[in-house]
Amino acid sequence: MSRSSRQGVPPDGSSLPPRGAWVRDRRARRISLGLATVLVLAGAVGCSGSGSGGVEANACTSPGVTSTQVRLGLVLSDSGPSGDVFSPARSGVEARLGLANAEGGVHGRQVVYEWRDDEDLQSRNALVTRELVGSRQVIGLVTVTTALEESTDALTEQEVPVVGLPGSPDWAQHPNMFSYAYDASPVTIGRYIQASSGRKVAIVLSGIAGNTTGAADRYSQALQSVGLKVVGAVSYARLADSPAQIAHRIAALGADSIVGLTTAEDLAEILPAIRTTMPRLVVTVALSGYDHARLARLGPALAGVSFPVYFRPFEAGGPAIDRYREAMSRFAPQAVRAEQEYSMNAYIYTDLFLQGLERAGACPTRAGVVSALRDLTGYDAGGLVSPVDLRNNSDVLLECYAFVQVNPTGDAFQPVRERMCANGG
Repeated sequence: MSRSSRQGVPPDGSSLPPRGAWVRDRRARRISLGLATVLVLAGAVGCSGSGSGGVEANACTSPGVTSTQVRLGLVLSDSGPSGDVFSPARSGVEARLGLANAEGGVHGRQVVYEWRDDEDLQSRNALVTRELVGSRQVIGLVTVTTALEESTDALTEQEVPVVGLPGSPDWAQHPNMFSYAYDASPVTIGRYIQASSGRKVAIVLSGIAGNTTGAADRYSQALQSVGLKVVGAVSYARLADSPAQIAHRIAALGADSIVGLTTAEDLAEILPAIRTTMPRLVVTVALSGYDHARLARLGPALAGVSFPVYFRPFEAGGPAIDRYREAMSRFAPQAVRAEQEYSMNAYIYTDLFLQGLERAGACPTRAGVVSALRDLTGYDAGGLVSPVDLRNNSDVLLECYAFVQVNPTGDAFQPVRERMCANGG
């Protein structure tokens, strides 16, 4: 079987070997949680029928649906600039599908999948998406990519349900595209800094300042709205600036707290110099970097740094995390570790798609899955996320989320707040 045409996860848990951070400044918000505001309504069409479930299954001729299987597509940036961040997603898909199939499938059908690597290229994405939806006739797609933009119009025209990372600028304009979360309130970051006794905040950016001015302005306004003083923004360009220079600039601003709108790698380069120059630094919050695989390389430099987490943190434990870990162990044993941000995100995206498939009835159609997802309320991925209403969640900022912190030795994350909200709760 080719590397890009995996035919699902068998119910016995066997699987073939597999083959979070900002990839680019322009993608920063989309990768840390998801950007934009999604859709409003989707058309609904269903297969009608009477009699036994077996009769309905045999009569159903929807794309991707047979009497025994439902075929799903996965489009993933497994290589290219985003590959290191997104490649763990495939294991999350396999874990959730494997669990569903072990529990009997959906309406008695096993859910299988085929995947394609879009190489983080829009042209390649358009090609593989057409292949999966057209010749491979998948019922819908799970997507973990920021290269979907050239494909969205065609997917909407064909009423193909898409669940995944809202990584396309026009995602919100398409009523067939869904995610469990889009954009997070930066006010919650401010509340966390206040709770950590921070008062004066410097914003640190990656790359050339002009590329991230909009994000800095947005966070500056939000932090000031809760009573924090934003003393300035400093940009770090790896090839142009030295960490010592950046540290002195921040110290000169009088900051006692830092918000890092940076890559984890950039922050790890400059933090040692900042700590030397600013021994009374109270709190550092970075939007990108909750990645256990990075700790081996960057952990000591990131010791004490806090990160927002938009699902239940792995370290918080509990039944939902236990179920996820068991599914990863049984159905995605090739994963180096279960505790990876995009393994979890993809697990949740797949769970959400399965919810739509289940609610679409015994003879699901593409439009029926879209309609079912659009009407879904109280979705919490079995306790992994705060309940969301898919009728309007694209228009609502995520105001409550968790925070974790790298421990003093830099070899683990520890939960700090399982729930912090923009209202201070």
